[in-house]
Amino acid sequence: MSSLLSSASIPVFKLMLGNLKVCLEKAQADASLRGFDAQVFFDYRLAPDMLPFKKQVLIACDAAKLCVARIAQIEAPKFEDNETDFAQLIERVSKTLAWISTVSPEAMDQGAGREITFAVGKTMTKTMKAEDYLTQWALPNMFFHITTTYTILRHNGVPLGKIDYLAGSLPA
Repeated sequence: MSSLLSSASIPVFKLMLGNLKVCLEKAQADASLRGFDAQVFFDYRLAPDMLPFKKQVLIACDAAKLCVARIAQIEAPKFEDNETDFAQLIERVSKTLAWISTVSPEAMDQGAGREITFAVGKTMTKTMKAEDYLTQWALPNMFFHITTTYTILRHNGVPLGKIDYLAGSLPA
């Protein structure tokens, strides 16, 4: 049995969500240092037709946990999407990381070849083999929302760099 699903998913989700958490923590600290309420980020959008900052964080978390759950055929935790401050957003990332850590690589790898059907937008669904779903949908989706979160923070002056995005949660 191939370990592609576990090795290409669980470590990547953990790394990138960990890096997202570091970016959120730096943004919260920067707002405090510069003397403004970090809540101003919550509704910020890069463009009028894009989802706001808060939603970018929530979707990044959901993309990871739902991918793992769908491939492993287990129930993902349900979060209420009612975060109202940075501490709660950071906790959301932490809860997602903690849950992903409970899923065994074997459960993921047993999903090899499995058909995954998932919602696309509000009215459509798509079906893909698990390997394709992971590499062509779930990972790019998570990266997109983490990148958008990072970009919103950078655009608003939070002192983040490429290293925060790529390796912010790795030991120095």
